[in-house]
Amino acid sequence: MSLKEAALHSAVGLAAVGVGGLAYASLIERNAFTLRRASIPVLPHGAASLRVLHVSDIHLVPRQARKTEWIRSLGRLEPDLVINTGDNLGDLRAVPAVLRALEPLLAVPGVFVLGSNDYFAPSLKNPARYLTRAHARPNESVPLPTADLVDAFTRAGWADLSNARAALSVGGQALEFVGVDDAHLNYDRYAAVAGPSDPSAALTVGVTHAPYRRVLDSMTADGAGLVIAGHTHGGQLCLPFYGTLVTNCDLDRRRAKGVSRWWPGAGATPSIQAPAGAAWLEVSAGLGTSPYAPVRFACRPEATLLTLTAKPAEN
Repeated sequence: MSLKEAALHSAVGLAAVGVGGLAYASLIERNAFTLRRASIPVLPHGAASLRVLHVSDIHLVPRQARKTEWIRSLGRLEPDLVINTGDNLGDLRAVPAVLRALEPLLAVPGVFVLGSNDYFAPSLKNPARYLTRAHARPNESVPLPTADLVDAFTRAGWADLSNARAALSVGGQALEFVGVDDAHLNYDRYAAVAGPSDPSAALTVGVTHAPYRRVLDSMTADGAGLVIAGHTHGGQLCLPFYGTLVTNCDLDRRRAKGVSRWWPGAGATPSIQAPAGAAWLEVSAGLGTSPYAPVRFACRPEATLLTLTAKPAEN
């Protein structure tokens, strides 16, 4: 075989791998929904455990029946609390579909915040932009029926934490929540809800759609023991043995999904071991994608069932 023929064969082979990878990412992995589980010791010593279901970044389009039914099936987990960290909508007509998907969970105590894709519809753009700094520019195009979504959630009894605080009794335990509106759109106004954690609460939980460092620092400085976020899609396009390429915010790549530790200033020194008393941070890789970039690679769509357990006894 000549060098020219060998080069041609190599090019054809690489093209085939690329096409195969794209087909896998767009047809298989983005629909391979999974439930991730984690236990976090954040409750007072001796407290009973609580089951918290975290759903995020659904980006639902009405035709997505498989995703809808998978989300409905989460009701069988019988969580004590649901936390929804936004980006529910993927279409102007998606509110009824989102409510159908979440229907079994709306009967459970819940809290929510909004993301940019609860405010503005997705738009067609160069997908390569996601891998550059241009991804940080929020999309503010066609307004979505945000008020309809918020009204339905609040009528079901879920607490709106968009720049707000709330207190709930969950499983007989007093929980305090502090949340912000979408930091990616610069809608967050933490100063309006700032203040020390309630000492009578078993736990203060910070809730944000986008885990920008300014929000995480403020919440943990005020005593939140657990912070819940979404937005990153876990990177959405990841590389085996390397992981997340981008986080779509200023969070470091190693915290793009899953459970980690956070403390004020952690973002400036991500490699330093967490100090005593550091908060817990859980970031969901989310369940969806933009309808204009319907691919996931090495980053399956997910919801998370967190078991909040008691802290060990202090010596």
